[in-house]
Amino acid sequence: MAKIDHIVFDIGKVLIHYDPTLPFSRIIPNAEERKWFFENVCTHEWNLEQDRGRTWEDAEAVLIAVHPEREEQIRAFRKYWHEMVPHAYEGSVAIMEDLIDKGRDVTMLTNFAADTFVDARKIFPFLNKPRGVTVSGEIGLIKPDVAIYDKHTHDFGLVPEATIFIDDSYPNVEGARAAGWQAVHFKDPETLRQDLIAHGVEM
Repeated sequence: MAKIDHIVFDIGKVLIHYDPTLPFSRIIPNAEERKWFFENVCTHEWNLEQDRGRTWEDAEAVLIAVHPEREEQIRAFRKYWHEMVPHAYEGSVAIMEDLIDKGRDVTMLTNFAADTFVDARKIFPFLNKPRGVTVSGEIGLIKPDVAIYDKHTHDFGLVPEATIFIDDSYPNVEGARAAGWQAVHFKDPETLRQDLIAHGVEM
């Protein structure tokens, strides 16, 4: 196992909590209707296209054309996005900040819409501490496409086999490994700490 020189963090559900149902518990109080809405209107697949670079204006227009009676609820997804990211995972943030303080090379690679990431950096200033970030919505590539890992490698001058990636999504972990990186599946901060130690990262 190669010595780790570069540590790359995912953001959503690793450093910050993300749950799109949070504002919708208020917007659509009925649980069955809310479930239907997320399965048929503002779906995960629909939201992923914003992570790939589609504008919110275009995203909303696509859905409103099909569900005009749901316009207000559709627009609420972006309008109340800030409520979907209510807090950071303090344990994970502490690990990241400690690595930076020790002089380790830390970057971030995230599936995130470009404009909501601008908002996230204001809400969570620690997102400005790593050396840099690759944001899927800014470049039109999303994990687990190997191309996004290759671009991050190139842009930040990483050595793939000396890079470890941390992500809560197992397919994204597999994508990193396909790009020649080492990678760990995030479960919780304490497991992450043990996983990094197991890969030779001094904590």
